[in-house]
Amino acid sequence: MHPATARQAATRLDREAVTIRQWARRYSARVLGRAGREVVYDFDDLATIEGCIWRGDDVPLTPAARDELRAQLGRAA
Repeated sequence: MHPATARQAATRLDREAVTIRQWARRYSARVLGRAGREVVYDFDDLATIEGCIWRGDDVPLTPAARDELRAQLGRAA
């Protein structure tokens, strides 16, 4: 797990922070805690959501299902 706030993830994924927060809410992204007033997410989970959206695939509904998708993609590579 790689922690990232919405702003940090937005920079790394070339998206807006508001988009990251919307994805996190819509897809129940894994939350790791808080850094001050900001929520800290699992960047790997957010990146998987972004990848599914970019490819036009359905986004798995749970963080565990996205973990499994990442594992499958890693084995295929």
